[in-house]
Amino acid sequence: MSQIERVAIVGGNHGNELTGVHLVKRFQQYPNLINRASFETLTLLGNLKAIEKGKRYIDKDLNRCFTNQGLQNPQLSSYEDTRAKVIQQILQPPNQPFVDVIVDLHSTTANMGLSLIFSDMHPFLLRLGAYLSSINPLVKVCIHQQSKEDSYLRCLCELGFAIEVGAVAQNVLNAELFQQTEQLIYAILDYFERCNQGNIPQTNSTLTLYQHIGTIDYPRSARQEIQAMIHPQLQFRDYEPLNPGDPMFLTFEGKDIFYEGVSTVYPIFINEAAYYEKGIAMHLSQKQQEIV
Repeated sequence: MSQIERVAIVGGNHGNELTGVHLVKRFQQYPNLINRASFETLTLLGNLKAIEKGKRYIDKDLNRCFTNQGLQNPQLSSYEDTRAKVIQQILQPPNQPFVDVIVDLHSTTANMGLSLIFSDMHPFLLRLGAYLSSINPLVKVCIHQQSKEDSYLRCLCELGFAIEVGAVAQNVLNAELFQQTEQLIYAILDYFERCNQGNIPQTNSTLTLYQHIGTIDYPRSARQEIQAMIHPQLQFRDYEPLNPGDPMFLTFEGKDIFYEGVSTVYPIFINEAAYYEKGIAMHLSQKQQEIV
């Protein structure tokens, strides 16, 4: 792995996720907290108008606006499309070195604790995940495989990843999660510093991963109206096993709907508020062990 020279910490990609917004503002006020000797750390607030209005977005989800095609299309003129182009120019400036790492800060209404979301199985990121989970058992590592159609901010660079913290309501700050996220960021920066110095921290050789395998929507009527809720026995049980036959949804009439899969899965982002409009009740993942 070559030297890391520039790291970008981005908050407020979604304007109503306040943990990232206020951490970035804190780092901008006290840059010494994130300064490290061997690399430059940039801070950036993502969706400025949405942050001001306390909304997830203005016209469309900014974190779906970073496709190569979209970034190169001058006809796309929504606020988020325009803002995505500005952010790309900051992180990938013309005729200058691009950032090496993007740390994209998010919060979720799901009970995700401290989750790292990687777009692929990059060995450096897997070693980072193994180190962070070894020093803090609350840290989980998810792999949401990157495809050509992916348009997340983190996909702008090879070592981009997201941090998801929760459960915390939209437009709400949770002091405990705020502090845990802050300490996680310092641990990440310290890890990069030690790697640049040739002092890669030793950790467990085996990493527990949660590999994304698909999503499930809420049961809906022919008119696309929701017909059931997350079952009480499943709510807030992110990263716990869901077995065939386990209750998954509860209809408004009180009828249980059971998981009909053929094998055990591990749901994450259960009942995420922002995903109702996307037709997602939860993501399903497979739990696996990876040698790093």
